[in-house]
Amino acid sequence: MKIIEIFTIGIVALAFMLITGVAKANPITNWITNEKNKIVEYQTKSWADSKIQFAQTKQTILNLFKSKKNVTQD
Repeated sequence: MKIIEIFTIGIVALAFMLITGVAKANPITNWITNEKNKIVEYQTKSWADSKIQFAQTKQTILNLFKSKKNVTQD
């Protein structure tokens, strides 16, 4: 019963904070949102860069095999 009471009190407190706007003006919430946006932006750029790098690496490896096929043995 103790856990249910604590959970209920938490939900009531959260609802009160959301209704009164206390949770919306929280600097911690703003910081978390800003950090999340920075992470998403970084990951998007990083993944795009890694796709380009992977394509270049793949082409380099394929070129190695292509050049070996054209070599004649004496």
